Amino acid sequence: MLVAAMVTATSCGVDDAPEVREVGKEQVTAALNDAVQLGYPGAEAVIDDRGHSWRVTTGVGDLATGEPFAANARVRIGSNTKTFVATVVLQLVAEGEVELDAPVERYLPGVVHGPGIDGNRITIRNLLQHTSGLPEYAAEFGATPKPWQMEILSEQARWQTADMSAVLRTALTGPAAFEPGAKWAYSNTNYAIVGMVIERITGASVGAEITRRILEPLGLRDTYYPAPDETDMRGPHPIGYTEVSGRRTDYTSQNVSAAGAAGAMVASGADLNRFFTALLDGRLLPPAEMAEMQNVRAIGESGTMAYGLGLMRLSMPCAQDFWGHSGGISGSITYAGVVPATGRAVTIALNQDFTDEARSPAASRALTAAVCPAP
Repeated sequence: MLVAAMVTATSCGVDDAPEVREVGKEQVTAALNDAVQLGYPGAEAVIDDRGHSWRVTTGVGDLATGEPFAANARVRIGSNTKTFVATVVLQLVAEGEVELDAPVERYLPGVVHGPGIDGNRITIRNLLQHTSGLPEYAAEFGATPKPWQMEILSEQARWQTADMSAVLRTALTGPAAFEPGAKWAYSNTNYAIVGMVIERITGASVGAEITRRILEPLGLRDTYYPAPDETDMRGPHPIGYTEVSGRRTDYTSQNVSAAGAAGAMVASGADLNRFFTALLDGRLLPPAEMAEMQNVRAIGESGTMAYGLGLMRLSMPCAQDFWGHSGGISGSITYAGVVPATGRAVTIALNQDFTDEARSPAASRALTAAVCPAP
């Protein structure tokens, strides 16, 4: 059943004439309404233009109550987690604790080996840029089973705390997809291993390092890395829906320990905008490491996408480059990042994880509307 669109728009900031900065609000609203009409329960866009912030919500955050997305709503951000993790690694590079072109074997002796897989030939750079050739450890995201898997796997998998060492041992029994550096192929296994490298070097958990190095310095109070056994979401949040055996299901509560460094985090749109703005402004990494992060490799056939070290560059229709990431996990889809040329930061969040060809483009259209506003 399609949900009647409920549209709200709010703004805050220091601009005396906010309408000047809210260019594109009509297009963003229309794009999010289209997403709801295609079947998403609800959607939110949070826009920041160098000191002025505004948001648009459509549809609902809760189908049972009809309530919209709450202000500062938190969502599971999936693979946007990778940018936080890559930032920590590059900080360790700046501190002399990690070398980008060193083999992973140096940091995790005996761990990364399998059919055609040799940790002496796979570098930290390969892992961060998805050029390792390592097999995928999850069907899509390293978290709870996707809907099509639920008919095979026990419902208990949704609540179990993962032993990532065991998960990776199983994954690495699969053959390498290609020689390290030969190609680009997205694999969550890369970031699961990177998370282990961070923990081995620092002696602290990935979540603790992200909190200490990024969340606390930037004051990101609505962002967190869940504890291994945590299933419920903290603070205000929409219900996250997925389809199980063809039926829309509340999947908000889940154990995301298997997503780990590849996709476990929770954040608000405002916090994601602050993070990506700080990152692209050079407040989290020295210039040399920031340049490495933005040293991209083209991906896909369209020529519009390129991937650096945990950071993606999208060439938008308005001839602007959007630097950020996307994320999906059972219950949500998010796009987040910044247009450095204009300073506009954008987060788009939807509270269902549709991946079919008919509905998925709705989210990217909303991103385009936010990044490429027309007066």
